[in-house]
Amino acid sequence: MMGEGQGEGVTLPGQDLRIYFSEQLAKHGSRTRMATVKIGEAASGRITVTFPYDPAHVDKIKTIEGRRWHSEERYWSVPCSDGIVEELVSLFRGVEICLEPSLTDPVEESKKKKALQVLEKELALRKYSRKTIKAYLHYNEDFLKATGKSPKNIDQEGIRDYLFRLVEQRGISTSTLNIAISALKFHYGGILRKNFVYEIKRPKKDKNLPVILSREEIAAILSALSNIKHKIILVLLYSAGLRVGEVVKLRPEDIDSNRKLIHIRGAKGRKDRYTLLSNVALKVLRQYYAEYHPGEWLFSGAKPGTHLSTRSAQAIFEQAREEAGIKKQVSVHSLRHSFATHLLESGVDLRYIQELLGHKSSKTTEVYTHVSTKGLGAIRSPLDVLPEGGGEMVHR
Repeated sequence: MMGEGQGEGVTLPGQDLRIYFSEQLAKHGSRTRMATVKIGEAASGRITVTFPYDPAHVDKIKTIEGRRWHSEERYWSVPCSDGIVEELVSLFRGVEICLEPSLTDPVEESKKKKALQVLEKELALRKYSRKTIKAYLHYNEDFLKATGKSPKNIDQEGIRDYLFRLVEQRGISTSTLNIAISALKFHYGGILRKNFVYEIKRPKKDKNLPVILSREEIAAILSALSNIKHKIILVLLYSAGLRVGEVVKLRPEDIDSNRKLIHIRGAKGRKDRYTLLSNVALKVLRQYYAEYHPGEWLFSGAKPGTHLSTRSAQAIFEQAREEAGIKKQVSVHSLRHSFATHLLESGVDLRYIQELLGHKSSKTTEVYTHVSTKGLGAIRSPLDVLPEGGGEMVHR
């Protein structure tokens, strides 16, 4: 038996999502996970409804005239009539619904497909990155599947229920939730002019500090690599503070060995910038050139004419981290965090670090002041300055 399922949504115009989520969690329990309701079609022509036992769900299905419980197959069925599928979807609003393809209206499906095509075209015309377009299309398509409605029939309650499911059932992070909200606001607010979507407030951002690798740990990671291609990729990520998506898209002409600069083209926010090309990186890079002779891309992918994938670069880092014996919870992006922090600890002005990283706001760069040991390293704990002999008491 399962715990209590998701209750019905409540329209709360303008209410902050945090408050809405808190009320839903208080109602259903923070550890509860909503089970999927499956709606299909039986050979007899009746509509089947299947879900793990839940008294609330049973009460809902009993409101439909002509319902029937099939004890051996363990599912409910209801008479097939006009609008019954829509009625069921509305009845179980706020719960993950899996609708059998045969029950979908071809006309409605065509409208959804066209709406997504319009969305993709608008995103492309506004020069959004391919990554953003892919994310926005994913959440809008996923939302339409979850609601079972066409875009013109979407209301605020449906959007809130969907966002709540993302948090409670799928456990997405705050940053991912914000992407989903942006995707829905762009479509329903920016294109379909449904102003109610702007009343949905964003959750507070998590104030997590980046995990920084020490200089010794960086050296251990780089030393763990024997493959020159793998080594130079991580060397550039750390020495120039690059994003993983930037290093894989480098071209040979982006390396200015005379001026000791790397030209980053079309980075985050469609901005170009220059960053450092260290002497050590240049030396390793020349070894790489001599062995691999790069063509169109500095780091080519498996298929001809393609660059290395970000996933491959991440795998290179993970392998090096394991071989170096680093136990910290770090990712390939930690090399960029470590680059900025080590510069700050070396006395480089925060404004120059911001420029090298390509941050739009100085507030983004200021996070490294919270993880730098430059100031904290000079502070002595009061335990270390107890009166003479006081420290020895700790070891007794």
